[in-house]
Amino acid sequence: MSAAITRQLLTIACKQVISPVVIDLNQSIAGMSKMLRQVIGEDIEFVWRPEAELYLVRMDPVQIDQIMVNLCHNAKSAIVGKGQITVATENADFDAAFCKMNVEYSEGKYVMLEVSDTGCGMTREILAQIFEPFFTTREVGQGTGLGLAAVEGIVKQNKGFVTVASEPGVGTTFKIYLPAYTGTAVDKQLERHQEMLPGSGETILLVEDEAALLPMVKMMLEKLGFRVLAANSVSAAVALAEKHKHEISLLISDVVMPEMNGCEVLEIVQKTNPDIKALFMSGHTAEVLVSRGFTGSNLNFLQKPFSINDLAEKIGKLIRSSEYPATAKTRQ
Repeated sequence: MSAAITRQLLTIACKQVISPVVIDLNQSIAGMSKMLRQVIGEDIEFVWRPEAELYLVRMDPVQIDQIMVNLCHNAKSAIVGKGQITVATENADFDAAFCKMNVEYSEGKYVMLEVSDTGCGMTREILAQIFEPFFTTREVGQGTGLGLAAVEGIVKQNKGFVTVASEPGVGTTFKIYLPAYTGTAVDKQLERHQEMLPGSGETILLVEDEAALLPMVKMMLEKLGFRVLAANSVSAAVALAEKHKHEISLLISDVVMPEMNGCEVLEIVQKTNPDIKALFMSGHTAEVLVSRGFTGSNLNFLQKPFSINDLAEKIGKLIRSSEYPATAKTRQ
């Protein structure tokens, strides 16, 4: 948990290393819609209302994922039983006169991203604290209180701003304003994604116990051309490995999980898939994992958080390699 908190704090402090590209926010969110529906669950209606001719923005696509997952997860937590979460985009133009009368706004052209819910809402006292690191209204163990602080950090890093409206019993609306991209040259990094697609329908077994991360990583892998078998627990992963033992080409697993670690998952999966290659991911550094017994002469490791390009590059190298990763060993 300490590693995850540290990385969130880096985001809050606006020091997260990013790879900005020119993107259409409508396309990004539409591509995430299936994953977002999994995040919010079946009892909550998901409504998507995009602006027809939306301005472009320039920012790291992974940060859009982080914003959406955090806001939708926060909205879900505010709803008891059935409800509705609405995501909308809109062009916004603020002149000097408007900003003089509304000091919370900044002059310029913006893309507005709105996430609203029909949840319990917040009092003025709670509303005043929601962006403070470690502030949370949830029970102990139900969250770090860093989600909204991270969202504000990302928005500030991209020279945007956030407004929030909420009332008890009515719901909450977050509006994020991101500067519109005014250049004319298409960012070359937009083309890089297509060049890096490593998948051709191969099957990947994905093991991740973090509810918000599992659908996000699954979506990334599917965009890269893979078929994904997603498991939110070790037991589910073992069952999928047995059922699809002749289909799985690669195991991608979190390292630290409640039931057992990723190395032990690999050892179990190898019983039915002896030639399977493995990629491990964690919020901890590789050095910390080695100190905890995560060993192997060919350590295939991806540090969280990662971009889709990071994932593509790592998988591409792995599936092109003729070397088979050493069987993971753990200390007893």
